[in-house]
Amino acid sequence: MRAPRPTLTTMIFVGMAAGLLVGWLFPDAGAALKPLSTMFIRLIKSVIAPLLFATLVVGIAGHGNLRQVGRMGLKALIYFEVVTTLALAIGLVAVNVIRPGDGVNLAAAQPADFVAKPQGIGEIITHLVPQSIMQAMAEGEVLQIVVFALIFSIALSLIAAEKRAVLVSFFDALAQTMFAFTGIVMKFAPIGVGAAIAVTVGHRGLGVLVNLGMLILTLYGSLLVFVALVLIPVMLLTKIPVRAFLRAVKEPALIAFSTTSSEAALPKAMQIMEEFGVPRRIVAFVLPTGYSFNLDGSTLYLALASVFVAQAAGVEMSLGQQLLMMLTLMLTTKGVAGVPRASLVILAGTLASFQLPVEGVAVILGVDELLDMGRTTINVVGNCLASAVVARWEGELTITPPGVGTPDP
Repeated sequence: MRAPRPTLTTMIFVGMAAGLLVGWLFPDAGAALKPLSTMFIRLIKSVIAPLLFATLVVGIAGHGNLRQVGRMGLKALIYFEVVTTLALAIGLVAVNVIRPGDGVNLAAAQPADFVAKPQGIGEIITHLVPQSIMQAMAEGEVLQIVVFALIFSIALSLIAAEKRAVLVSFFDALAQTMFAFTGIVMKFAPIGVGAAIAVTVGHRGLGVLVNLGMLILTLYGSLLVFVALVLIPVMLLTKIPVRAFLRAVKEPALIAFSTTSSEAALPKAMQIMEEFGVPRRIVAFVLPTGYSFNLDGSTLYLALASVFVAQAAGVEMSLGQQLLMMLTLMLTTKGVAGVPRASLVILAGTLASFQLPVEGVAVILGVDELLDMGRTTINVVGNCLASAVVARWEGELTITPPGVGTPDP
């Protein structure tokens, strides 16, 4: 009797373990594997634009109505704001209780050179609208693609039914093709994520775990608390089966953890949430929108890191000052999309506005790859849950038992 083939999740774990060993024992060889990691991430990112565009068009013009889209968007934004506020609160409590910045010397740090600045409200609004859809697709501007696709779908829904059907059929076939494309690319995932881990460990070394270890432990502990006190209760309140959901999101979560790229996990996340029972139009709208408005892991990290720098600089911030900083972060994190080295840029801008030493960013930079693994994973898991919650609120979540297949959108 032939032994069962290992699952993709198992193979990804094997790849991660192999990458860890290669990066640790042969750091130069680990760093040399960067082309394999880059190739995998590029292949995944090449799927995003056509997949997003096609699924949104089919979901809105082919199956939805404009009033329903507006209602779904409002519910998603309310959910995003509540959950990210809770993430900020947990980060703030954790950094004040554990105080990981005490004893850290900022004197030896050199300020990081950031070429970008956090976006203002006007820039955020302007950035939503693409001046060229081709440029937006080429540069991976997820939110711009969503905005263009929404307007395109509304326009398509207003033309004659027989003409609309031609385009809807085309985009439906394109979406199915891109899901199949994702399946092909995912066969390369164990090699790609293994190479990503090898590059990280080979470049930084395991010694980086000791340097600023308290900050790393505080972040990962806070992220676990966020899952336990926010995400799991949300699942229970909305009657989303916890084990089934966690089992469903494990593959995109592993991809996010190993590559530190939310975008690399997006196509797989869209596929598994549709298989989980979330209608395609909700998946296609909520997941990419959440990449700008529902970065749970990043917002928690920013709350923790900003007060960490104050502690490291010997600056005691009052509760009022910390709450004002959290309000600032609540607004500026909505402009994370499209900003190079987003979290560090937002952090640098926040520190400067509160007269805290920007040199603190340089201290964190040494371990930022390890921090990025955790916060990116929670970003992806949080957005997957958001799509399921919105589907439940819309009365359209149909949990699909494993092996039964994908529900119709």
